[in-house]
Amino acid sequence: MRIDFYHLLRTPLDQAVPFLTERVAALGKRLLICTALPERAAHLDALLWTYKPDSWLAHGVSGEGAEADQPVLISTDGKNLNNAEYILLTDGGTLDEILLFERCLNLFDGHDEAALQTSRALWKDALAAGCEIRYWAQEESGKWVIKASKNTGGG
Repeated sequence: MRIDFYHLLRTPLDQAVPFLTERVAALGKRLLICTALPERAAHLDALLWTYKPDSWLAHGVSGEGAEADQPVLISTDGKNLNNAEYILLTDGGTLDEILLFERCLNLFDGHDEAALQTSRALWKDALAAGCEIRYWAQEESGKWVIKASKNTGGG
């Protein structure tokens, strides 16, 4: 399993989620977006329909029906009802919650101490479990670059 940590300092969540969702869709993979707050789920739902004037990302919200048909599913309970290979976390998570996925995209707010601590705990647990882990940060230009990488050969 691979876990990518995205340290949000310059790019807000509202820009990072559509960007990463587009990248996952381009790979032909299914995505589960997990958020802890129902109001954030509703916001992300609207955002994925409207983030660009000339495009949108096909998706659904858990609890609205046809979850299994959705290439991207937004969820507050973390249930993988769309059989996603990738999971995107907006509010952190635990290794147990993500182990069944091929890849995890963990977005965390670099200005939020609790989010930093949650991500550090996930990093330590992933490293101990032998997962491949990468830490992404942005350069001044806004380009995402890998600042740290661990591949322990397990997981």
